[in-house]
Amino acid sequence: MRIVLFVNGRAGLEAVKWLRQGDAEISGAVVHPDSNARLKEEVLSAAGLSRDHVVEAPELKTEAGVERLRSLGGDIGLSVYFGYILREPVISLFANGIVNVHPAYLPYNRGSYTNVWSIVDAAPAGVSVHYIDTGIDSGDIVAQRQVEVSPFDTGETLHARLEDECLRLLQETWPLIEDGTAPRKPQDASQGSSHKVKDVQQIDLIDLDRQYRARDLINVIRARTFPPYAGAYFEENGERVYMRLELLREDELSAQQVHGAGDEES
Repeated sequence: MRIVLFVNGRAGLEAVKWLRQGDAEISGAVVHPDSNARLKEEVLSAAGLSRDHVVEAPELKTEAGVERLRSLGGDIGLSVYFGYILREPVISLFANGIVNVHPAYLPYNRGSYTNVWSIVDAAPAGVSVHYIDTGIDSGDIVAQRQVEVSPFDTGETLHARLEDECLRLLQETWPLIEDGTAPRKPQDASQGSSHKVKDVQQIDLIDLDRQYRARDLINVIRARTFPPYAGAYFEENGERVYMRLELLREDELSAQQVHGAGDEES
């Protein structure tokens, strides 16, 4: 089948490299504009595509952009860490649908910042391969797998593990998708959770005069620890003070660090 890619970032790049190792025929790609694209040139180089076979995501809001996408002649779409919502008539352009790789254990954590909410809300973490429908991460599931959240995870480390697991699950399921034997399990719309990008703004500001459970406060700070990005912060004297949490196992510390650097009392 001729594949049109909807990809961004490291996961998108690694997916393209893996497809190109096989016999996959990539007929085009939809990418983020330069303002929020990551590794776009590397993706296009790995896919072996010229600019004539590339559409930028905002173009899909126009009739001309949809026609450009149609002209790429894709039989199936593959979305990997693509940050734009795909709607009609785009979805119907593909006879075999559009498959999305989502870093969440659907129906939990539909939408954005899945790594954050699995720490903050203790929602099940995981990865899913599913077909795109007219909702947001609500289409039929092909396969999924849970990922354990460790007490040593930050938003950064959990993101990396979810990304790696997404790629593994894609590699396992893509042959079934290509030959038309992949299962399709409808999601239960009455369960799960969904988050928008702006939802993290509601947890980022730590109110110094509010009472928090220690667990909840630690979870917010570690979930939003993802350098170089700004995360949780408090305000003092008109300034924002940003916080990052370092989480260490006991065996990573020396005895002196465990018991304190001062001299022992006699």
